[in-house]
Amino acid sequence: MRRTLRTPFASALLGGAVVAAFFAIAISAGWIDSKTTTATTIPAPLSTPVDNKESGDTNTVNQIYRHDGQGVAFIESTLAPEEATPSPFSPFGEEESSGGGIATGSGFVIDGDGHILTNNHVVEGASKITVKLGSSDATHTAEVVGTDPASDIALLKVEAPADQLDPLTLGDSTKVRVGDPVVAIGNPFGLDRTVTSGIVSALQRQIEAPNGFSISHVIQTDAAINPGNSGGPLINASGEVIGINSQIATGGGGDGNVGIGFAIPINTAREVANEIEQNGKVEHAYLGISGGTITPALAKAVNLPASKGVLVAEVVKGGPADKAGIEGGSTEATIEGARFKLGGDIITEVDGKPIDSMEEVVDAVNSAHPGDKMELTIQRGDEAKQVTVTLGNRPASPDGGSQSSE
Repeated sequence: MRRTLRTPFASALLGGAVVAAFFAIAISAGWIDSKTTTATTIPAPLSTPVDNKESGDTNTVNQIYRHDGQGVAFIESTLAPEEATPSPFSPFGEEESSGGGIATGSGFVIDGDGHILTNNHVVEGASKITVKLGSSDATHTAEVVGTDPASDIALLKVEAPADQLDPLTLGDSTKVRVGDPVVAIGNPFGLDRTVTSGIVSALQRQIEAPNGFSISHVIQTDAAINPGNSGGPLINASGEVIGINSQIATGGGGDGNVGIGFAIPINTAREVANEIEQNGKVEHAYLGISGGTITPALAKAVNLPASKGVLVAEVVKGGPADKAGIEGGSTEATIEGARFKLGGDIITEVDGKPIDSMEEVVDAVNSAHPGDKMELTIQRGDEAKQVTVTLGNRPASPDGGSQSSE
């Protein structure tokens, strides 16, 4: 997996992408700026009951596995030789493949019609996808209903007998709390229907999708997740899916699990799946800037006209922000070895709401739709201005290329 980048200042928005735009370390879209303290995690032993005190339900890991395991899918994707070449992006530091152009991953059944949710990177570029359900040895050819690379979600469908379809119950990821016990079921290293347990270590993380855009509101867990777990369910104490296991952070010495895994929230996956079923595709709003969070210390150090907000570093030419007249920086500065651009507009409010960080701008754009109008309050020198931006369709990559057709 590409490791999460943490710096004291620097992030960028290209649509919803968070980018380390100002530092010499990285100008690569999708990398994350955060000062969030690393959460301490305590693994839950397999013998420990998984207890949801709010609902009153108590389930052991064994009970959850027996109840939900049959709904977990083992996915094999046949890749063409050119697709089998290792990608610059890998959620687990290596190709999720058993060799010979066969990539393996996980997924789970969500309804009686044979729909399966998984990660886009599990099936991307596949010429053929086969699925085994639960403990059955029967192999089914899967159809790709649709994918969304920006959220790393894919929706598949198989034609399987009703008695082989065991849909999992989808929970509500907004109700997840740090410390909640969780169970992960998947196929790490091709070892089918493996179960691990842990807790929710942190919430509101941001990770990079393979296409470079950021995924927000991600769940962090210490349940062991490894190559092959991609696309599998993260399950709460009530046996409900709260996330899709997608990536891990690796230690400096290797690519294995170190107790930091990331799951895309199930609410995000549900919305993506619904949009794919209704429209055949997923559209995301796009602003077209790069920039970073202003801290009081930074504002004082470079004499900015605002002590908080988002400093715009660059504006994508021809993008929505550019058309609205938002200006990027023109002067490069270096402070303690970090390079960034000064002189750009400072975003202080979005739709009348004060903005303290780039993450808040990211959330605002991700919550909007292409064609929506967004009112930005900007500080340009000593002058405060109101700017109306008509959000566009997010391009295929953060560099602004390959604009969508609408």
